Amino acid sequence: MNRVLLLGAGGFLGRHIRTALAAHTTVRSITRAECDLVRIELRDLTALVARERPDVVVTAAGRIVGSGYDFVQAHVVATAKLIEAVAAAAPGARLIRIGSAAEYGTVPHGLAVNEEYPGAPVSEYGLSHLAATRLAELAGGAGRLDTMVLRIFNPVGPGMPPGNVLTRVTAMVRSAVATGMGEIAVGLHDTYRDFVDVRDVATAVLAAARCRPGPARVFNVGSGKAVATRDVVQLLAEVSSFTGDIRDGSFAPDASRSAAVPWMCADIERANRVLGWAPAYDLGESLTTLWQADGEQPARPVAGSAAR
Repeated sequence: MNRVLLLGAGGFLGRHIRTALAAHTTVRSITRAECDLVRIELRDLTALVARERPDVVVTAAGRIVGSGYDFVQAHVVATAKLIEAVAAAAPGARLIRIGSAAEYGTVPHGLAVNEEYPGAPVSEYGLSHLAATRLAELAGGAGRLDTMVLRIFNPVGPGMPPGNVLTRVTAMVRSAVATGMGEIAVGLHDTYRDFVDVRDVATAVLAAARCRPGPARVFNVGSGKAVATRDVVQLLAEVSSFTGDIRDGSFAPDASRSAAVPWMCADIERANRVLGWAPAYDLGESLTTLWQADGEQPARPVAGSAAR
């Protein structure tokens, strides 16, 4: 691996992936403003890949809000274009796409889901990611190019996009701490999620870029632990030294999608065995980093065990 072409380098995951890759190889980072995978013509994308001559292409571009049409364009159509462009212009390169745990849909409570579990998404977002993953698997299986998909669970860290529950709660806590409010109201379903530090996501991409080719193409990237969302919110309050009450409030517009999947936890054995990857940060460290993103310093360090 001498040269990596990273698409979507300006996004939440992309910025951290760029940092991890740049420490080990030459990275050509391209933001959405430079190359919009939805709008770019196939011939222009093929020419871009040909100019860059990458050994690895990583796409961290995508959408988390929008319509079904938006998701299909951003994930399915963009992946199809990339497969065609890379196969034509850099057939020896590896294509790594960032997928999502939403590809699995609803899984039984208590199950750590592995990559062979049949995907049955409950949202247009998850369905679009699953279709894109299938395209990558088919291209790899047919020998058109080397493809890998990293299914990311719930990434946590600085730069999280607006609308995420932890982003909303962080803003609420900051406001409460600044104004001396004694409580915050948060709409929370009784859900469990697998939260993974965004820096661990980045090292998983690095591991995928460096590993030898093999038959496995899809890899879960999570912590391997499910945590109650209510406990995560409480841990975030501890990190911020907020001592007020956290009561139930109104739900966010996307809450119904979240409630449709009450439990999610990753089996990360394959990533550990094949990629040599394992998460290095616990949830307390991840939330502390999230809180410190704007220069805030917690009154005391908080261990992740409180939320496990």
